[in-house]
Amino acid sequence: MKFSKNRDTPAGLAFAISAYVLWGFLPLYIKLMDHIPATEIVAHRIIWSVPIAGLVLVSMGRTADLRAALLNPRILAMGVLTAALISLNWGIYIWAISSGHTLDAALGYYINPLFSIALGAVFLGERPSRLQMFAIVLAIAAVIVLTVSAGKIPWVAIGLCVSWGFYALCKRQLPVGPNQGFFLEVLILLLPAMAFVTWLLINQKSHFIILSWYDTWLLIGSGAVTAIPLMLYANGAKRLRLTSIAILQYIAPTMMFLCAVFVFDESFDHARMIAFPMIWAALVIYSATLIGQMRRKVL
Repeated sequence: MKFSKNRDTPAGLAFAISAYVLWGFLPLYIKLMDHIPATEIVAHRIIWSVPIAGLVLVSMGRTADLRAALLNPRILAMGVLTAALISLNWGIYIWAISSGHTLDAALGYYINPLFSIALGAVFLGERPSRLQMFAIVLAIAAVIVLTVSAGKIPWVAIGLCVSWGFYALCKRQLPVGPNQGFFLEVLILLLPAMAFVTWLLINQKSHFIILSWYDTWLLIGSGAVTAIPLMLYANGAKRLRLTSIAILQYIAPTMMFLCAVFVFDESFDHARMIAFPMIWAALVIYSATLIGQMRRKVL
């Protein structure tokens, strides 16, 4: 089925908004597991995503595409790269939420669209406008403010931004559908994840079954909270204009920001009071230029 690139559909909005809202609430779920190491949570996110993603592909009748990808060395190699990047992103994200750095995580996802512009300029030959360049400079200045204030680089925000930015860039080069691509990634990661979980079980260090049934169900549920939003997003992106996706993506970090300040009671100090408005201003500029570009294309 083909969808217009210049028209939003109600189904597309429903899919995308659902995905971003679920991502926005994800810190609340991760916080319930803050006593479990991030590596163990990542391993279970991978393991329990496989059956969900597999059932979706079977129901869509798209397993032949996956079979072809597994037999193509080039696609498989690209899948290994995207799998490594997404697992790194998950690890940083989970550690950030568990250790009280949700504000830094929100900052990383706010910066990401601007980092993507820079990646497009470097790797895809795209030419950002002057206003977009100004937005990028404003974001860099915000990071400098935080660095000078804290006396160290905000590695959580930069790590999330860079890992997700390169993941999205590489994902664009992966010649399979988004659902097939996600299933390919978790399949590639499945054996290492199962090996790690088995090692934890053997050494009596696993929170799965051995230490707590409460933790066991939380870890099993991590597959659903991983796979469902990603697949909702993938289907929403097909049915929406680029500008709509670009603006809707601010829902998740905004909800993360609110969770950090009002639920987790993280400190919103003077440096952040300066840096975050700078980032928000940069995103307004970015969004305005993107909307202008899309209007000119339509006209």
